[in-house]
Parts: sequence; C-alpha cells; structure tokens
Amino acid sequence: MNLRRRHVLQLAAAAIASPALTCRVWSQGLRPLAERLADYADRLRYDDLDPRTIEQVKILVIDTIGCGIAAFDEPPVRICRDIALAPGGGAATVIGTDKRTTPDLASFANGAAFRYWDLNDIYLPKQAGFQGAHPSDHIAACVSVAEAEKASGEALITAIVLAYEINCRLVDAINLANRGWDPPVLSLPAVALAAGKLMKLSPDKLAQAVSLAINDHIPLGQTRRQTLSDWKGLADAEANRNAVFAAMLARAGLTGPAPIFEGTLGFFKLVSGPADVDTGAFGSRSTEFRIHNVGLKPYAVVVHAQTSILAGIAIAKEIGDLDRIASIEIATTERGYQMTGSEPEKWSPQTRETADHSLPYVAARAMFDGDINQHSFDRDKLHDPRIIAFMRKITVKPDPALDKFDGAPPVRITAILQNGQHIVRQVDNMPGFPGQPMTRLDVERKFRSNIDTRWSRERTDAVLQSLWALERTSDLTTLINKLKV
Repeated sequence: MNLRRRHVLQLAAAAIASPALTCRVWSQGLRPLAERLADYADRLRYDDLDPRTIEQVKILVIDTIGCGIAAFDEPPVRICRDIALAPGGGAATVIGTDKRTTPDLASFANGAAFRYWDLNDIYLPKQAGFQGAHPSDHIAACVSVAEAEKASGEALITAIVLAYEINCRLVDAINLANRGWDPPVLSLPAVALAAGKLMKLSPDKLAQAVSLAINDHIPLGQTRRQTLSDWKGLADAEANRNAVFAAMLARAGLTGPAPIFEGTLGFFKLVSGPADVDTGAFGSRSTEFRIHNVGLKPYAVVVHAQTSILAGIAIAKEIGDLDRIASIEIATTERGYQMTGSEPEKWSPQTRETADHSLPYVAARAMFDGDINQHSFDRDKLHDPRIIAFMRKITVKPDPALDKFDGAPPVRITAILQNGQHIVRQVDNMPGFPGQPMTRLDVERKFRSNIDTRWSRERTDAVLQSLWALERTSDLTTLINKLKV
C-alpha cells in the first residue's frame, strides 16, 4: 500500500471517530497537514520574496548574530559550544569560532548563543492567551545547514522566510498554552522544513522530516514556570538540533509516524487539540509573509515586561523619591500575568532567568536604575534588599482590556503615594515592534552595542557591510569566519 493511500485510510478512520475532524479533513481534501506544509515548503522560491521581505531577513539576521556574539562568553553558552565541538570536525561552523561540527550540533550551539540574553525577536499571535514564539532562534539552524550544504545567500534567505512563516502560522492556529506545552513544539516542523529545503529534499521526504521531528520531541511548559533555569534559553536550540537531525534522517530514507497531526494518537489528539491550518493562506507573492509581524526587543527581558520598563522609568522620574510610594499596581495582559506575575517565585527571583521573566522585578529595577541592561540581573542585583523590599509593594493583575494590541503587549503601572495620590502610566507600544519597526540605523546601533569592545569599529563596519549583502553571498563559510570572537 503506498504512503498516500495509507494516509487517506488513517485519516478516514480518524474522521469517523470525530465528526468535528471529519469537516476539517474533507475541507482539506484528505491531505495530511504534514504533506500540505511540505508542499508549501517545496513550492516557495526566492523569486516569491519582495525586496521588503529580503530586507527584513537581513535585519533579523544582523540582530540575531549580534545577540549571539554578546552571549559568547556566558557559561551556559560555553557549555553548549564545548559539547557541540567535542566530536571534532564537520561541515558547519560554530559562530564565534573557526571550528566546525555537524549541522545539528552547530544549530544547537549557535541557537543557544542567539537566545541566551532573550534579546532577539518575538512573534505574538492576535488571539488572547495564545503563546508567542522567537522565530529568529531558527536562524541558527538555517545558517548551519546552509553552510554544510554550500547553499547560496538566496537559498539561506528563502529558508529563513520559510521557517518564520511555518512557525508563525502554526502559532496563530494552535493554542499550546491551554495544554501546558512549551512553544518550541511548533519550532520543530518549521526548522525541519527549512533544513529539508536547504537539503533539497522532495515533498515526501520533507513530510517525513516533519513527522520525525515532532513525534519524539514534545517539550514541557514547566520550562517557563516557577523558578526558571538555564533551559529557558536553550529549549529552542534543542528544537533546532532535533529538527535538523530529523531532516538528515529523512534524507537518508527513514520514515516517521503518520499522519503525525491528525492521527488517532497524533499531535491534535494528544498535544494541542483540534486546529485548522490553511496553508493556502500562507505568505506568497500576493500575501504578506508573517516575518513582517515580529518585534525586535530593545531590552533583555520577556516580551510582556518590555513596556513596563518605559512606564516604570516615567513614573520614577515624576515621583523622584521612591520612598513616597505606598503601593504599586501593575496591569498586564492575561498571558503576561500568567508568565510574569502569577507565581510567588516572581517576587523572589533566585536566577537571572526567573528575574527577566518577573514583572515585579523588571519594573522595580527599571524604577530604581532608570534602565535595564545585562547587568540588571547580576547576582548582587537579584539580592538587593532595596529591590526585595520594594517588590513587596507591587501587585500584578490581568486586565482583559489590554489583551487587544497590535505591537508590544501593553502595561499600565499605577503608583499610589503615601498621601493617597495616584500616578498612572500606560505604555501601549514601543520602538522595535509592529507599528514602530526598527530601521537599518536602529539595528546597526543595537548590533554595535551587543558587539561592544570585542571588535574594532572598522571590523564591525566590514561585518555589517557583508551581512547587508547576504543575498549576494556565494560562500557562507567565508562570511561566518568573519564573526570569530
């Protein structure tokens, strides 16, 4: 029995067991989602990308690489790099070095660096309560596989757009938050397809890569709850590794469980619940790609705390003496409350990862220091008795009115002074997010601040010039070697 006929019979059996699924299955012509995603990946061409989309890719690549260089010496990043390089030899470079390893391990090490500071991009779905994603994490896998495959700059750019489109569209359609799974679940098919496209896999093998990537690599949402660990910044790097390895297996001829999404014990049944994914509405020459809807973070904190920094600084400037404050109320979105203000650990953060996901800590530190930077989460800062005492004055609550937004998640801070006066600041958006996107100048400024003193100004200028010409690059190894720390 051929693969297509087997899928049809499996889907028909599943549809009989579920009338709701019957409608979805028949509306898609009995084609499994993995196959439809594979067909979309196979059809996408560089010629389908308009100049604005190509420019957006280069902005995101530059921003992401800058974030990775900034984190090069951090202990968790070093651990991942050392483990990735341990086998010795390969076709993909670990960025910041001139050493190579296998594409899957390079994807892991580079992804760990890109994400460590939580300063890279963010995609937020329109539906309240749905989880967002950091699709720039997938740039690590795309670069590693593209180098190993000796792909062109154009092919790399196409793969990056593909990874963003798949990841963001799945984030729009599938609610993982209500089931307790971690967002990198949806990175798996995105990276498997992007890697497979760079490997020039057939549509059938692309679908197999999706099945292999998803079936055994479903991460738990505990990664982002209570006391956060090093793994918070490494979970998507691990998704990169697994998805690239799945594509390698599919290329060699291995098959995976199918239909992976619609099966009687598949993804929709056991993981996400029912979902409609219309691949016909995905980005194309006539439809804008989702890559234009991401935000670039100006601060190294969770997205739900970004606007609290501006609101907190504004209130602190107006009040002057913070001892005048009797209490503070912070209103945020429902998702922001769940992630940053619903657990007692957020009022006594013991790790950097917990602190940068704590709305009370981020707001308090911004009010005291007038800024948030990488040193805001040093151990002595976490145990600052002034901040610990100040956080006891803070309460966080969800406000449904804030759940409808188009840029950065809004935050409203109300400071109640000892004399009863209320001082309120609400910030609804900020530079870097949809509606206020970063320009080339903005991205270069952020890149230079991340590079800091590692490179001379002349070298940084030369690297930027090469990255802005990414579509004309024919030798990715030479380009990547320019990034050595």
